[in-house]
Amino acid sequence: MPYESTITLTLDTICPWTYLAYLRLTKALSSFHSDKVTFTLRFAPYQLYPDFSQEGEDKYAWYKREKYDEDEGRMEKYTRYMQALGRAEGVEFDFGGRIGNTLHAHRILNYIQEEKGAEVAQKSLQLLYKQYFTERAHPSSTETLMKACGAAGLSDTEARRLVDDEYEGLVDVKGRIREQVGDGVDSVPYIVFEGRRRDFTLVGAKEVEEYAKLLGQVEKEV
Repeated sequence: MPYESTITLTLDTICPWTYLAYLRLTKALSSFHSDKVTFTLRFAPYQLYPDFSQEGEDKYAWYKREKYDEDEGRMEKYTRYMQALGRAEGVEFDFGGRIGNTLHAHRILNYIQEEKGAEVAQKSLQLLYKQYFTERAHPSSTETLMKACGAAGLSDTEARRLVDDEYEGLVDVKGRIREQVGDGVDSVPYIVFEGRRRDFTLVGAKEVEEYAKLLGQVEKEV
């Protein structure tokens, strides 16, 4: 029987670098084939800005103020750079729309992962990313979360109950966030590749080749 390895990607749904890491990692996984090891990709929650309000604020204005001290030139340079990186992975980054608190996006994603499995949760994550980064959707509005639930195959009734009940799965996801912090995570993306003899960790968005190299290292040490 092949060794079953879990890859844990710690992310925030408003972090463009975690989106890039996810896209590159899944590309590496799709091209990796082995009789010795199989990989399961799981997701762990982390909030970069837990003090954001649910309502949030204009995304472009926030980035320009908080990251570039209101310097329009630097902000434009950043957006062009990120858009070039996104296009290389088939994504058209859009810095319009609103940025806001991601706790309930994590709550929904964590619930789906625990109840429906990691592969189903991946479908929800993909749509959370797509809506926020390319469609100017609020990261955790009711509409955004309902669509993420739909991607996981939840009925409208089940999705509505889950989204509207803000306490459903809340304790669990807050516990998982604290667990990540307790394990030393202080930035994302943070990816742990579980090996038979030792684990491998990559912090920050890496190139596809680097993820592929680690998949091969896990296989080599089985």
